[in-house]
Amino acid sequence: MVTKVMLSKLARKQFEWLPGHIKIKLTAWVEEIESVGISEVRKIPGHHDEPLKGDRFGQRSIRLNRSYRAIYILKGNNHLEFIVIEEVHKHDY
Repeated sequence: MVTKVMLSKLARKQFEWLPGHIKIKLTAWVEEIESVGISEVRKIPGHHDEPLKGDRFGQRSIRLNRSYRAIYILKGNNHLEFIVIEEVHKHDY
């Protein structure tokens, strides 16, 4: 299965203002997904990949560090998966 990762318009804008170390972490996550697929990357405990609830039902998040999260959705069929990163932001606790 082929997996392609894309940034939404909002996420592209947010990416410009992210700290350098967060950009590196997000880029590494994208490269991992495109290399081995989302199902394998979800097994890595350090990403804390989890489904969201409530208004964000159907979306998932990963932790880029203690403060930053990337919110994404998965679309696709049997042969092609698209990961769309909807937003990247500092998480409020």
